[in-house]
Amino acid sequence: MLQTIRSIAKVIDHSLLHPTLTDEELREGCRFAKRVVVAAVSIKPYAVPMAKEILKGSDVAVGSVVGFPHGNSRIEIKVREAETACADGATELDAVVNTGKVLSRDWDYISEEIRRLNEAAVENHAILKVIFENDYLNEDALRIKLCQICNQHAVAFVKTSTGYGFVKQKGGLYAYKGATDHDLKLMRAECVPSVQVKAAGGVRTLDDVLRVLNLGVTRIGVSATAAILEEARRRGFK
Repeated sequence: MLQTIRSIAKVIDHSLLHPTLTDEELREGCRFAKRVVVAAVSIKPYAVPMAKEILKGSDVAVGSVVGFPHGNSRIEIKVREAETACADGATELDAVVNTGKVLSRDWDYISEEIRRLNEAAVENHAILKVIFENDYLNEDALRIKLCQICNQHAVAFVKTSTGYGFVKQKGGLYAYKGATDHDLKLMRAECVPSVQVKAAGGVRTLDDVLRVLNLGVTRIGVSATAAILEEARRRGFK
């Protein structure tokens, strides 16, 4: 169980991915991440050099995204995007799988995509987190197969969601569930111990953080980092 505010911060990837964030907001987000010493920032690809400069000398990793948020780019483009992010200074990559190919059960394609992305990450001294976008997957069997492929290629993390995978509801509005307990339990059970689980999407409070950690999660993607850490202070974490 987490005992300190620092230990809470060190399981957080501070998300700086919203399309409306300005350059100054990205800079301030990196400066904040450096002050509170989160595990990593997850920043828009064009801003990786900025993040690297601000976070230089800190214990905060520079993370970026690949194929974000919909995963539809060709494998070659995703690999190039991964390589460019690493060349710019990223050491952690969150990559979205091709959801249409998952739903088509084109497992050869998905395996090749994950293999090549993981090889690009490892060759550039980075780690890969594979985003399933679970809200789009209508069967547990699809998530289980993705876990098996990630096991096969020894990726660092599997991840629930982008936080932007909105699904049209019956009333016409778009919403998402994000990191559900059901999906987190399944992903932890189906992945080998060396493949870690990252929860993202809908984790907004300290209680959310503590709950998903109890399910075996080791990293959490959130934008509400400041509110979570402030809640921890109010509740007596030191």
